[in-house]
Amino acid sequence: MKRKKFESELRKLQVELVRLQTWAKATGARIIVIFEGRDTAGKGGVISRITQRVSPRVFRHVALPAPTEREKSQLYIQRYVAQFPAAGEIVLFDRSWYNRAGVERVMGFCTDDEYERFMRLVPSFEKEIVDNGIILLKYFLDVSRDEQRRRFADRIEDPMKHWKLSPMDTESVRRWWDYTLAYQDMLRATDTPANPWFIVPSDDKRRARLNLITHMLSQIPYKKVKVELPKVPKAEPRPKGAEDGLPASHIVPARY
Repeated sequence: MKRKKFESELRKLQVELVRLQTWAKATGARIIVIFEGRDTAGKGGVISRITQRVSPRVFRHVALPAPTEREKSQLYIQRYVAQFPAAGEIVLFDRSWYNRAGVERVMGFCTDDEYERFMRLVPSFEKEIVDNGIILLKYFLDVSRDEQRRRFADRIEDPMKHWKLSPMDTESVRRWWDYTLAYQDMLRATDTPANPWFIVPSDDKRRARLNLITHMLSQIPYKKVKVELPKVPKAEPRPKGAEDGLPASHIVPARY
């Protein structure tokens, strides 16, 4: 898809995202959207397009770092629950509690007992979320093996993308089949009628972003809410003796 076409379609969807935001604030809706997937699949990219034109006080992007020693001593799910939405909030989890079924299992960061307990309990945990009135959506972005390798190579060559690289991420190239089996098990166990997974093929990033946002909007029963827009008032008259401009000693040089 050409950039011009992509940006035209994205703008239409971003208008709808603003309408979703207004509806969520007006109704007190609580929404959680989970973004999981292979490394380089484009989770951060689609989240950035979703949040580009909306308020960060309504759409919250949550990307938790590795747990601290204190968090390791808590219930596994505890630090995720602390990020759950209040009324009028939409939380976008850039990776979620499903770390346990993916990277933690593959890399040996959890025991077999911890993994089995998680897989056994997570469907009932998610049912409780929905029964509590929260809208929960789960997306898994999938990318082919060749495309993943190409994107890692691109990150190595582009200085602006070096921050996206870590030994943990690149290890996923070597452990492709370990992750494949782990994700297959995860989807089989946690794809339930109440809380299904939606797979997003993402070799074509632009189409994947548009498809995901379109689908997400279709899954939330929002309606257009009338907004009372303020009028721009007339400026007060200039006070006697007031001058234009600011008495600044240091001004940023106009280099452009």
